[in-house]
Amino acid sequence: MSGRLIVLDVDSTLITSEVIEMIAARAGTEEQVAAVTEAAMRGSIDFAESLRQRVATLAGVPDTVFADVLDEVRFTTGAEELIGTLQAEGWTAALVSGGFAEVVEPLAGRLGITRFRANRLEVADGQLTGRTTGPVIDRAAKATALREYCDELGIHTADAVAVGDGANDLDMLAAAGLGVAFNAKAIVQAQADVAVNSPSLADVLDVIER
Repeated sequence: MSGRLIVLDVDSTLITSEVIEMIAARAGTEEQVAAVTEAAMRGSIDFAESLRQRVATLAGVPDTVFADVLDEVRFTTGAEELIGTLQAEGWTAALVSGGFAEVVEPLAGRLGITRFRANRLEVADGQLTGRTTGPVIDRAAKATALREYCDELGIHTADAVAVGDGANDLDMLAAAGLGVAFNAKAIVQAQADVAVNSPSLADVLDVIER
């Protein structure tokens, strides 16, 4: 079937890590940031506020960190198979991330994906300022992105599949025709249409009608 869309979260879904924690490791704030990330993923703290708190700890990190992180980040097992298989069948793949465009954009490029949304980190004098620029890609913005991609493609949201793991993905999973919780937090497993708990993202193919 053609005219279908799959939208994936990035951190801990498409890739195995949380990029903000990888950057925080270089700022000496990884433990602090990981605790806030965990709270946000469970849904016990507002995402935009959690993002502000976490990004503030990154002030002063050189912007070379993006290249360092890209060298270290790894796709989740089966990610390339999932996306490649669907693209070969005529699907459009898109990424929507509460992480950072500076990392998401090159990752999208490696997969032949041209549609993505993510936060952007403000840089001044070659260093992170501890702030983001532009709109915050939060829970509501992720769902908005999915709907807008469907409009661009001329398809109904019923023909979209969304895959994510954290509370920030819940609205996006609800907006899609099929919302897939992948190795997700308990709140997401409970609310998604289907849960896939597997080391391989390619196993999402088994729950999609194609």
